[in-house]
Amino acid sequence: MAFNDPIAELLTKIRNAKDAQHRYVDLSFSKIKVKILEMLKSHGFIENFLVNEKDFKIRVFLRYTKGRESVIQNLKRESTSGLRQYIGYREIPRVFNGMGLAILSTPQGILDGETARNLKVGGELVCTVW
Repeated sequence: MAFNDPIAELLTKIRNAKDAQHRYVDLSFSKIKVKILEMLKSHGFIENFLVNEKDFKIRVFLRYTKGRESVIQNLKRESTSGLRQYIGYREIPRVFNGMGLAILSTPQGILDGETARNLKVGGELVCTVW
């Protein structure tokens, strides 16, 4: 199935898998998805992910608490293909008072909100995770 917005596909599939309490979810491969997943892994929102470039697939292992509750509470696509949201480094949101994560596409690559704020670089607000 072809999707127009690969980032929205990534967020929707992760959201649906965590709601159904699946252990993992399979996605189609793209470089921007890998960068976003690296960021989610480094901030502890997902357990791990495996990339199979031969089959163009990514398997994302979701992270749960001991009570089988997902670490990710919600994922929101901020900038859509119909309405891009570009922000300066001063307008980067603090998601849940720093407990969440804002992901930006900047001239220096895909960055989290805190790193972009420290480097004083703005860009497209891709999504927020909490």
